[in-house]
Amino acid sequence: MKSLKENFQKAHIVIIGSGIIGKFNALELSELGFQVTIIDPAQHQNSSNAALGLLMGNMYQKRRGKSWDLRKQSIELWPQWITFLQKFNCELNIEKPLIQLTTNEEKFKKLETFIYENNDLNLQILEKDSIIIKNINKAFQTKNIMGMISFNDGRIDALSLLKTLDKYLEHKKVNFLEEEIIKIKKSKNQWISKTSNNKNIQSDIVILCNSLKAVGLIDSLSHNIKLKPVLGQAMEIDINDSEVDLLSLPKQFNINGKNIIPKSKNKLIIGSTDEYSTIPEKNTFEELTNFLDKKPSWLMKGKISTTWFGIRSRPVGEPSPIMKNLENGVIICTGFYKNGILLAPACSKWVANEIKSYLS
Repeated sequence: MKSLKENFQKAHIVIIGSGIIGKFNALELSELGFQVTIIDPAQHQNSSNAALGLLMGNMYQKRRGKSWDLRKQSIELWPQWITFLQKFNCELNIEKPLIQLTTNEEKFKKLETFIYENNDLNLQILEKDSIIIKNINKAFQTKNIMGMISFNDGRIDALSLLKTLDKYLEHKKVNFLEEEIIKIKKSKNQWISKTSNNKNIQSDIVILCNSLKAVGLIDSLSHNIKLKPVLGQAMEIDINDSEVDLLSLPKQFNINGKNIIPKSKNKLIIGSTDEYSTIPEKNTFEELTNFLDKKPSWLMKGKISTTWFGIRSRPVGEPSPIMKNLENGVIICTGFYKNGILLAPACSKWVANEIKSYLS
């Protein structure tokens, strides 16, 4: 009988989709000794390339259910993976802390209750007389911003992470095919992934990480999996106002659902929208800057220098994400909505365990 190690070394795994989830799965499986091939017709156009990379783990208020279990595991795994990946990019890190703000008194009281009940020293209410709140109120020309700070949450640069994963995968000689898979089928004990160019790629296991397109490769009726597109837009704004210094603000924060990332003294990023469409709405500036009752004058006069968007998939009728072993040798791992980067470590650990169980 073959040893488990021999099964790992001889097993060929195809991963369809090259976003954060696909590449993270390739990372975990490569470390276990599997032969891995990633297939994607356009790896630089997936939603991971448009992600802002905010990791809201510890400050997540719904501390039960599948989503929290995955967040909790990823929170524990991320520091280990950052240390590992810094061998390939010494500048990769999670920029901390992360701040969540609101102008709604009722929502603020929920934040206070959440922090009181969880008794976590890394989560604190920001008092109104704190320097952080004073600077934000001053910059946004208001007096009613309130919120909390999480010293263990933060932001990872998505593009930097993708490039670092690419370096690792190249180092491990992971094969990458720029092809579109249109069908998968079983042939004896192998899976055949058929490309739009009529190539057949054999593997022992197929992992579907290709977002909305994953459903088209399976019998969605028998598996009862439905996904809907959620488009998120972001923009970079140039500010021409000598009275405001954006560098006086935290490095990443959220006000009433909008993520804000100051990039320099007069430039900031704001994202993201939730548009249930595949075509971005045109009133981007109005939508993304409408997070206060009254916009500060410098923001109203700001000029958009860049806009971008990503299309994510959200499960219909079940929690996000979809992580299922559909049948022997086919795993689906998609529908992460906004949390693909945050949940990537826990997702890849789950996939690896499913495959080890299948091959043992």
